[in-house]
Amino acid sequence: MNCETCQLKELVLEPTEIRDVLRCILHTIFFHRTLSLVRPKDVDCDLLDITYVQCGLAELEKEVDEKIDQFIAWVDKHPNRRSQVCLSFFDEKNKNPGWFVNKTERIYWEQWFINLHVMSPKRYSKSNSSKGVTNFGGNTLEETSSRRAALESSLNEVLFQIINFANEKKDHIPAIPDRIFNHEIMIPSSSDSVFGWNTDVIRRVLNSGHPYSL
Repeated sequence: MNCETCQLKELVLEPTEIRDVLRCILHTIFFHRTLSLVRPKDVDCDLLDITYVQCGLAELEKEVDEKIDQFIAWVDKHPNRRSQVCLSFFDEKNKNPGWFVNKTERIYWEQWFINLHVMSPKRYSKSNSSKGVTNFGGNTLEETSSRRAALESSLNEVLFQIINFANEKKDHIPAIPDRIFNHEIMIPSSSDSVFGWNTDVIRRVLNSGHPYSL
């Protein structure tokens, strides 16, 4: 089974925007990769002028939010770092079944790499000039609005990238009954490299003996 991969465009953002961005991306991927009967719902981002679709599954929303909380905690300890969040879909099959042991292995068939560069926010102070509020670097708050508009544009590009990939790449999807595909969301850990999950993934691949069976 081939494992298709999609490297999403890197987004530059601030910590306060992480939740909006990851919710938007992850739920968009799930929505386009679910075969279950769902009740889709439109969701507006809190800080960004973007609306996306969720599957309307409470357990999935809880899982996504828990992973985002973990990622935000990692960012707090590793500021101004590039990182990746990896969403993988996999199938499971029995491996060397026996009388007393029934092991399963994961066959990964699709992986989405969310590339983020989280920058610490600039500090702002009151200015006596007619420009109003400025930061200590001399830039006006208009730059914040401009930066956020640029993020919205880039995030929209990522959403189109997701939709195009999901529509074009379908032959590798396994025949699975009506349910949410098996999946895992991997975030950086304190012991990982600059791209977070990579160290763990490489270790598991080397131990598996198959490039896509972990």
